[in-house]
Amino acid sequence: MDNKEIDETRQGEVLERKSSSHTGKKLFLESYGCAMNFSDSEIVASILEKDGFITTRNQEEADVILINTCSIRDKAETTVLNRLKSFKKQKKQNPSLVVGVLGCMAERMKETLLEQQKLVDVVVGPDAYRDLPNLITKVNGGQKAVNVLLSREETYADISPIKLGGNGVTAFVSIMRGCDNMCSFCVVPFTRGRERSRNPLSIVAEVRELFENGYREVTLLGQNVNSYRWNISKKGEILDANIPTTNFAQLLELVAQVNPDMRVRYSTSHPKDMGDDVLISMSKYENICDYIHLPVQSGNSDILKKMNRGYTREWYLNRIAAIKRILPDCFISTDIITGFCGETEQQHQDTVSLIKEVKYEYSYMFFYSERPKTLAERKYEDDIPEDIKKQRLSEIIEIQNKLSLDAYKKCIGKTYRVLIEGISKKSDAELYGRNSQNSVVIFEKGDHKKGEYVNVKINDCTKATLFGEVV
Repeated sequence: MDNKEIDETRQGEVLERKSSSHTGKKLFLESYGCAMNFSDSEIVASILEKDGFITTRNQEEADVILINTCSIRDKAETTVLNRLKSFKKQKKQNPSLVVGVLGCMAERMKETLLEQQKLVDVVVGPDAYRDLPNLITKVNGGQKAVNVLLSREETYADISPIKLGGNGVTAFVSIMRGCDNMCSFCVVPFTRGRERSRNPLSIVAEVRELFENGYREVTLLGQNVNSYRWNISKKGEILDANIPTTNFAQLLELVAQVNPDMRVRYSTSHPKDMGDDVLISMSKYENICDYIHLPVQSGNSDILKKMNRGYTREWYLNRIAAIKRILPDCFISTDIITGFCGETEQQHQDTVSLIKEVKYEYSYMFFYSERPKTLAERKYEDDIPEDIKKQRLSEIIEIQNKLSLDAYKKCIGKTYRVLIEGISKKSDAELYGRNSQNSVVIFEKGDHKKGEYVNVKINDCTKATLFGEVV
């Protein structure tokens, strides 16, 4: 899966919402992995709130514990398994406690979780969240409960997600589900099913409601947002002549038109589907942020072919050139995997040279982790020793750190419009926010408040943060 939010070392986020009317049943909900998982958890909370649940941050008082899981790397699964084992003591003290797993690990590890290790009572796949109240009732009746069926239609478009654990300023909006790309290293098509897009009117309505509730930034989510299409077949044919068609470039404009003070971001793009039309739409609206996450994975065309990425090094660099031509102020980030099956030192150096040529402002870098059921696991040997994988990863991290610092130094002296997201973690006297390019900016609090826009002149930086003063 291409998603900048993925980081198997990220701690699970506990989600909570206060409510004035509920039946007394308490839900402890924890999420791991990508932004889509966190968005899904908000859908789950909405479904269960209608069934009388209120979320809590205290797992000890919970009647139901649900863990939304990530299966993208082995370490991510190990983290979740260890977390589930930690609930065993609580379950002994409270036998009526229901423990469940949601998301990507559900389909892949249902037998291990339910029967072999007996860690959970409920296993629910990403397309079956509407069935949760029924499944929990089944467990309370003494049965194990599983629903991991994938859907070709489910988008949860009619559900208004409860915004949990956020800052009240920025929000995720899911625009599509599933993935058709079948990258050889990735489990997502097997755990999330085929691509299907939400009705654009439901997306615009959700964004409008968020703005009315004080939110000032949305991130449109999908495994591959560039393949979003409404009333258009994969071959480009109109499915129903009586319904307007909408592609991703058009959806971006519809969302941007909700209000000029509602910032719009998106994640994640696939290079093979990144057309100039999206870049042109971005250039038309100041509130569509100048930031694109464009995962390359490798700088070598032969490795890209083995990864089944659908593009070459030359195609990718052509897309980078288009971004820099149409959006000259745009920051670009990427995902990179080192040590993929059969990767030679020269092929690794091709990745190094591409990083240096593009000069990414940020990168999300990992060494290859073989995942069961993928094409790579079936077809290729995971033959690069782990010490070599880590050595290559260290090399590109060092290069990227220098590029990030160089990019941020170029920001010094410039003034950016910053959306305030909250109090700085290091000082109550400082606020933090982000500019259009997705850079974190720290500045003195003054009389300013969360949710406001301020103009900040940059006077210092690290490789990951800008520091400035309001002007």
